[in-house]
Amino acid sequence: MEISIDKELYQQAQSYAQQQGLSITAVIESFLKRFIRNSHAASEQATPDIVLSLLGAGEPVAEDDINGRQAYYQHLTEKHQ
Repeated sequence: MEISIDKELYQQAQSYAQQQGLSITAVIESFLKRFIRNSHAASEQATPDIVLSLLGAGEPVAEDDINGRQAYYQHLTEKHQ
């Protein structure tokens, strides 16, 4: 496997890794894991509860809110704050 990276960026990352007592590989792997975890978390948060409940995930929608309007309204309120 080969990855191309800007020489100056690599040197800065290598310097950082040495200061932390880590290998450049460990730093890059750590960053990629965090990046992927945050990407998944962001995509999960973007899905309204009503959609998650229909998919069998997330919080169930109240029985008296048949169309999920309250959950969707809450999602839009949080999204546009």
